[in-house]
Amino acid sequence: MEAPLEVTPATTEDVHYWQGEFLDDAETAARLADLPALVEKALAEPLPTETVLSACAALSAALSDPASAVRERCTPHFADPAEAEATLTELAAALARPALERKLRRELGGTAPERLTRPDARETVFEAWAPVGLLVHIAPGNAAAVAPLSVVEGLLTGNVNVLKTSSGDTLLAQHLLAELAAADPTGALARHIVALRFSSSRQDWLGLMCSPADAIAVWGGEEAVAAIAELAPPGCRLVEWGHKISLAYLTRDVWQDPATLEALAADVCRLDQQACSSPQVVYLDTEDAEDVFAFAEAFAPALAKASAAAVPGSYPDAAEEAEITTTELLARLEQHLGLTKVVAADDGTWRVLADTRPALTASPLHRSIWVKPLPARDITATLRPMRRYLQTAAVGGSRTDIARLSRTLITAGALRVTPVGGMLDSYDGEPHDGVYALPRYSRRVSVQTTGNFKTTACLDDLVAPLPTPAPPTGDLLDKAGVQRQLATLAPEHAQLYFRSGGTTGTPALSLFTHHDYDTQMRAAARGLLAAGFDPARDRAANLFFCGGMYGGFISFFSILERLNATQIPMAASTDHATVVEALVTHRVDTLFGMPSYLWQLFHSQGEVLRSYGGIRKVFYGGEHFTAEQRRTLTDTFGVEVIRSASYGSTDLGPLGYQCAHAEGTVHHILTELHTLEILDPEEDRPAAAGQPGRLVFTSRHRSGQRLERYQIGDLGRAVTGVCPCGSHAPRIELLGRHGDVFRIGSYFFNYRRFVEVAQERLGYCGELQLMLTAGAAGECLTVRLDGRYAADPGRARAVFLAAIPDLAAAVTEEGLLACSVELVDGQGFERTGGSGKLRGVVDVRGVSM
Repeated sequence: MEAPLEVTPATTEDVHYWQGEFLDDAETAARLADLPALVEKALAEPLPTETVLSACAALSAALSDPASAVRERCTPHFADPAEAEATLTELAAALARPALERKLRRELGGTAPERLTRPDARETVFEAWAPVGLLVHIAPGNAAAVAPLSVVEGLLTGNVNVLKTSSGDTLLAQHLLAELAAADPTGALARHIVALRFSSSRQDWLGLMCSPADAIAVWGGEEAVAAIAELAPPGCRLVEWGHKISLAYLTRDVWQDPATLEALAADVCRLDQQACSSPQVVYLDTEDAEDVFAFAEAFAPALAKASAAAVPGSYPDAAEEAEITTTELLARLEQHLGLTKVVAADDGTWRVLADTRPALTASPLHRSIWVKPLPARDITATLRPMRRYLQTAAVGGSRTDIARLSRTLITAGALRVTPVGGMLDSYDGEPHDGVYALPRYSRRVSVQTTGNFKTTACLDDLVAPLPTPAPPTGDLLDKAGVQRQLATLAPEHAQLYFRSGGTTGTPALSLFTHHDYDTQMRAAARGLLAAGFDPARDRAANLFFCGGMYGGFISFFSILERLNATQIPMAASTDHATVVEALVTHRVDTLFGMPSYLWQLFHSQGEVLRSYGGIRKVFYGGEHFTAEQRRTLTDTFGVEVIRSASYGSTDLGPLGYQCAHAEGTVHHILTELHTLEILDPEEDRPAAAGQPGRLVFTSRHRSGQRLERYQIGDLGRAVTGVCPCGSHAPRIELLGRHGDVFRIGSYFFNYRRFVEVAQERLGYCGELQLMLTAGAAGECLTVRLDGRYAADPGRARAVFLAAIPDLAAAVTEEGLLACSVELVDGQGFERTGGSGKLRGVVDVRGVSM
């Protein structure tokens, strides 16, 4: 990984930011001449969306901190401290990860839109959003935040971005983008950013910028857009963000309401009407000129009050001052004809221009507002001829009025309808000027493949591993730490409540947002494709446990839903006969469930299932089938595929998946969701290559929670090399849980060793449970076996003692431990209440029996 970039201070001549450094005019001109080659080189390096999101999040955090060096460096680019505060706060909010992720989900369907995935899992067609290539931004001069945010949109879509700001602008955009690039340790962002400042009169530079462009985003009026259009090459996509006019529409019920007048006045004064969403006209639902004049008189005091309280606005230049003066003088002249009425401040800071003619008229801005009559029945006829210029309409009225007038105004051409007082407000992911920006800066691409890609969920996995950020370096997090976090979780981040199955102790609570849950379920669904589930043909029964806030059944219902698969959502039931009857009736060929439950089902209803012979696939979760159990399902019941449905935890969600080439407990890691560390079993350092260690995950998709370096209690080792399935996603072999290792009789034992001995020495294929007890005579280890598969407990005890030397030492040589083998009915094993999982080790020492 490359070192983080430094923001190079610019001299008075170095006003252009070019791929990580500030340049003067001479060097910039030289590089502009070679722009096509530079673009081709940059485009050869894909820009992962995660890289952009991480850098934006870091910059957002810095801008949100009044004491940060980044904010200190940006503030001098503003003449007014209040403007600096407002703009930098706006930028911090817009660059925050939740805001950008919401934007990506709304506009491009997900937070990794660049990856070639299957939009319909039943087809082997892959689609993605690809950059257009070179995206040129011609920024406006009246909105400081627009230029850098436009470039961020271009980065989110993977483009190489060249920005032009006006020669009269400050260097805010250049320095802000330099700070953004510096927040990316890979350097990839810097290589996708060029930000220049020069006058539009430099046609040679404009030509060099635009001639190789694949798309040009231009802000401005019709003349500015037309001028850029002439420079655009054939086939170049011109994205126009032209000047717009916004208005307010008030019904009689509200136009005399003081609160409405105050809210409207605030909209007029905010930003001095420099935004496209600022009101330029107030329409009243009336035909009466006296209503219009009376409203102007009533509104003037509210506007005066708002103007006095507002932040001092930008002063109009000579041309703007002339327009204001001319407009006001003409309106005063027409007063003599009874057409208009002017109410204005003595110092010229605001003016209300009442006009009896309804035609839409642009305001000269700077707190100048028209008031006009427009009966509701005439809205469409009056406004539709100006539809290409309309943007925001604020509606004041009853709930019914708002609903009715919103539809009418949209028909007439309005793009946004807001409450009065909220015209300049926006929400994360809101369309701009009636369209989403990100699709206009992207291409929707597809790859059609043959049937041998049925188990491939993402084509990119066959090329290279997904780039992931370096893991954090803080303290390790345990389950208790997660539970402490939940106590402070904001309500908007606590939308889904799940409890763990309680396999390793007291059930713990886990909270998710709906968006995080959806992201995780989609990732798990892609993993299930790799495991061999075919949503186009398989008929699945969801037999996971349900109820008590346990999430197994719900999660796999969601996973199968996102695969558009056929499913019979039955849930596990102790009425095995009814379950199997439904499987046969509905021609189910694929089962999802816990191994312990499915094992009981196959054997309690063995005759019916053997006669049916239709179960071809079994996908399990939470536990593992033993080798003998797999053999029985294959040889006795004709099951062809037995594979893990997902590796996960209630706290973190899905963590990994098996592919068709995975053996035993080997899983690919879902690196799109998590970063994995494997730490030494005893010390907090990386485990030696290929050696077992503690699995520590950092989740990147949990809103409001910081699940970083979470030690989940599992042991595993990394599997080296590229998997035969072709995926470059990293693999691990699961080696059990910390709880599988226990101490009794002064020795440490591993539950899995008992399972192996039972399989290999006894040919045992049932479930196995260890009971640890203590009494007056000492400690006792009881091996519990299913009586259907083991007939001689004495022989079994002898085999365990012979195969496990430490057990023999503790029992026969040292007398520290009593050992027995107990045969039980399959229903007699201890299981967790929520998930129904078998409890491998039940330690009741110190517990009153």
